[in-house]
Amino acid sequence: MTAKTDKLLAVLKLQPVVPVLIIDDVETAVPLARALVAGGLKAIEITMRTPAALEAISRVAAEVEGAVAGAGTILNPAHFEAAIKAGSQFIVSPGTTPELIAAVAGSDVPLLPGAATASEVMTLREKGYEVLKFFPAEQAGGAAYLKSLSSPLAGTLFCPTGGISLKNARDYLSLPNVVCVGGSWVAPKELVAAGDWAGITKLAVEACALKG
Repeated sequence: MTAKTDKLLAVLKLQPVVPVLIIDDVETAVPLARALVAGGLKAIEITMRTPAALEAISRVAAEVEGAVAGAGTILNPAHFEAAIKAGSQFIVSPGTTPELIAAVAGSDVPLLPGAATASEVMTLREKGYEVLKFFPAEQAGGAAYLKSLSSPLAGTLFCPTGGISLKNARDYLSLPNVVCVGGSWVAPKELVAAGDWAGITKLAVEACALKG
């Protein structure tokens, strides 16, 4: 697991914020990714929540220089396999199941599994996972809750996602057990619909300026 953990950390440490994208129109995927990369956000999570997701991942992986395309909302082994075939370089799940853990074991592509409780974190640690997604972050207790885990579960790093914005991102990034945060605010639907790629690049630049 160490090599995969190192690979995952190399991705997550590229930037303080990982964009979490829901792509409805596959034609927006490449210009959106280019706008984010231009602003400094290279690691991009495209969620498997729409029919366009797999093709969006494939296009970003193949066409956007500097982008590290990942797949989010991976719920089962079939999702995982499809995302890998599409070119995903990292995988993100909102939670975990024994079937999903078993499916990813033989792959070189790292998984960022989701956890929301101390028991879930402990279970994943027993499986060798040291870097986890804390989801849904705000609804599960926010930065204060995550801070409370830093001592008893020392050595575990988190990427909190869910309800995080420019206003509260620093609350998480200042914690010793947070490596980065995930957020959708860097690619608002209205800017994507308008094709305002310069506006998205500006938001990406602001996100990159966030420090712990």
